[in-house]
Amino acid sequence: MGQKVNPNGFRLGGVAEWKSNWFINKKVLSKELIEDRKIRKYLGARISSRANVANINIERVFDKIFVYIHCVKIGVVLGKNREEIYSIISELKKLVGCDVALNVVEVKNPDLCASLLGKYIASQIQNRMPYKRVVRMCLQRCMKAGARGVKIKVSGRLNGVDIARSETFTEGSVPLHTLRAKIDYAFEISQTLYGVIGIKVWIFKDEVFKNPKKLEGESSK
Repeated sequence: MGQKVNPNGFRLGGVAEWKSNWFINKKVLSKELIEDRKIRKYLGARISSRANVANINIERVFDKIFVYIHCVKIGVVLGKNREEIYSIISELKKLVGCDVALNVVEVKNPDLCASLLGKYIASQIQNRMPYKRVVRMCLQRCMKAGARGVKIKVSGRLNGVDIARSETFTEGSVPLHTLRAKIDYAFEISQTLYGVIGIKVWIFKDEVFKNPKKLEGESSK
C-alpha cells in the first residue's frame, strides 16, 4: 500500500511556508476561508493564464487583506497606466467587502517553478504535442536553471490510448523524505479531446539549514 503525502504540506513550519497567513477567531473561520477561495478563483480566471501566475499568497492584518501575486508577466497585471491593477483592486473589494491591497512580485526564474512548469506541459499536451518530447525538454531546462533534481509524472490516456497509464521522468535526485530539502511541488491538469491528463511536478532546489554553524559544530564532535 502506497504512503503518499503532499511535499508542501509535509514541510510546513520548516522549509515551506503557508500560502495564507492570518490568525482569527474560529467563529468566523469559515467566512475567511471562503473569501480566500473567492480571491484565488477570481484572480485565476482573470489573469492566471495571461500573466503566468505561479502563486497567490494572502495575508490579513486586522480588517485589511494583502494579496501577493507571483507572476512572470507583471505588465499584464499592471496594465496601461496601472488601469488593470486598479480595476482588479476595486472588483476584489466588492467581492470580499473589505479593503484590499494588491502587490505584484516578479518570478525571476520561471524554469525553477513547479506550477509554471506544470502549466506549460499541460498547455503543450493540449496543443497535441508529444508528451515525451515536452517533458524531456522541461527536465533539461529545469536542470540548466540550477535545480538539483526534477521529477515529472504524467497520468491518463496518453497519446489517446484506450487504457490509461502513468509515466514518470526523473533527472538528478529528488529526496522526498528529507525534511530539510526544499522541494517545490505542483499538480496541474490538461483537458484533451480524449480525457483529462494529470501532471505532477517535483523540483528539488536545495537543502535548507536553520543554523548551519550549530550543525557544523555537532558534526565535528
